[in-house]
Amino acid sequence: MNLIKIQAISRKEYYHLIRDFRSLYLAFIIPLLLILLFGYALSLDVDNIQVVFVDHDQTDLSRDLIRRLDASSYFHVIGLVADDRTASRYLDDGMASVAIILASGWTADIRADRESPVQILIDGSDPNFAGITRSYLTAFMLRYNQNQLLDFLNRQGMEPIYPPVEGRIRVWFNEDLESRNFIIPGIIAIIIMIVGAMLTSLVVAREYENGTMETIRSLPVPAAEFLIGKAIPYFIIGLIDVLVAILMGQLLFGVVMKSNFWLMILASSLYLGVALSLGLLISSVTQSQLVANQVAVLITYLPSLLLSNFVFPVENMPGILQLVTRIVPATYFIDILNGLYLRNLGLSMLWPSYLILTIMFGALSVLNLIVLKKEGL
Repeated sequence: MNLIKIQAISRKEYYHLIRDFRSLYLAFIIPLLLILLFGYALSLDVDNIQVVFVDHDQTDLSRDLIRRLDASSYFHVIGLVADDRTASRYLDDGMASVAIILASGWTADIRADRESPVQILIDGSDPNFAGITRSYLTAFMLRYNQNQLLDFLNRQGMEPIYPPVEGRIRVWFNEDLESRNFIIPGIIAIIIMIVGAMLTSLVVAREYENGTMETIRSLPVPAAEFLIGKAIPYFIIGLIDVLVAILMGQLLFGVVMKSNFWLMILASSLYLGVALSLGLLISSVTQSQLVANQVAVLITYLPSLLLSNFVFPVENMPGILQLVTRIVPATYFIDILNGLYLRNLGLSMLWPSYLILTIMFGALSVLNLIVLKKEGL
């Protein structure tokens, strides 16, 4: 392994990189935009649900129900309307997600110990949002019924009845139930794939298109030294982006890593090595920058976003797609990120994911050497 040859190739790639505005834009600006957009815009939390009320009862108890719901952190009563048709228009226009209709005589039925139904209409165009909203409303009504039962028992002079089972729920790892606590670390996997795979997918193809590959073949540069020299500038850029993402996540969003920082650097280096090897392999096989860029998007960026357990749970996918996720490198890196950021795990628990990334890196490196040697390098 000749370090002088590797340095010369890296210097050549570095000069090309700093002169290419598009590559610099992809290397630095896109990751920053992703962090800001995913951090501020992408949220899986369901809160501030817009509710419109139709109160045909107009009593102290109906107004109390409206006040209690509006006081919840999950709901926001945006208005009281006169009739059901107006409430339906709110749902149709998307101004409200829930319409609650109280019939006349509702309070009288409660005070006469009769059944007093409440009509609740939920916008189900987003099934996930509607399902969570329904759960929130069910819990709210359950608590409201319990309060009404306690008031009834107090009026009758009876001892309050306590349920035989009391669930004491404690949330581990993401105590605040904030989606950004796992979204921000997951962005690092997307950033590395963009910098690692999508940028390096152009470097070898560019040599073919510029006609300089013939010159490189004539040089006494083995395939291994050529690949390492090409990868070093992008490896450095990738690590810089990782450090920036960690810093921005902590300063802007308050997402702090719970585990060892150097385990994060080790995992990022392995995953970055996989991304670089995959990008170089795509570039060597396609030999066209346009084709390489399109292939890199299809087999690196999109699987990392959709099939890595980042946003969409793998267990909810069809069986075939669950098998596909096992060959997506981001699946294992995001597993490591969750362990380091949320669970405070060490290498003793995360070593299987580290090992799989190491095996992927080794296999892709060997494939790169085989392809380039077939090309006469």
